[in-house]
Amino acid sequence: MLILLAFIIVFHITSAALLFISTIDNAWWVGENFSADVWRVCSTNTSICVPITDQFTEYQSIQAVQAAMILSTIFCCVGFLVFILQLFRLKQGERFVLTSIIQLLSCLCVMIAASIYTDRHKELHRSIGYMVEVSEGQYGYSFVLAWIAFAFTLISGVMYLVLRKRK
Repeated sequence: MLILLAFIIVFHITSAALLFISTIDNAWWVGENFSADVWRVCSTNTSICVPITDQFTEYQSIQAVQAAMILSTIFCCVGFLVFILQLFRLKQGERFVLTSIIQLLSCLCVMIAASIYTDRHKELHRSIGYMVEVSEGQYGYSFVLAWIAFAFTLISGVMYLVLRKRK
C-alpha cells in the first residue's frame, strides 16, 4: 500500500509540474525567429518580448486560455492538499471523492484551455500587434505539455475515485 501511495503522490506532483511549466513557459507557438505563449510573444533574434494585451485581436480567447490554465494549476495544487488532509482524516474504506472531483475539475480546465487554443490558433496569430510574423509557426512543447497534463490529471482523478483508504 505504501508503494501505491508513493506512486499516486509522485503522479500528482508530476501533473502539477506539467501544469506549471505549460502555463508559465513561452513555447505554445514557436517558429524560426519567435516564440509565443498565452502571456507574451518574444523575438529570438532581438530578445524583445511583447506582452499580449487588449490591442491584439482575439484577446478574449487568450484571456480564456490564461484563466483556464491558472484555474487548472490551482485546482491541481488544492487537490494535492485535500488528498493529504483526507489521507489523515478519512476512515478506513472510504474513497477520496473530494480529491477526485477537484482533480477532474483541473482536468476539465486544462482541456478547455488547450481546446480553445487549438481552435483559435489561426485567428490568434493574425493580429497586427505582433512585432514579427507569427502566423507561420507550429505548436511548441508547452502546448504539448498542456495536453499531457490533461491526460495525467484525468488519470489521477480516476485513480482517486477508485482508491480506497486501506491500512
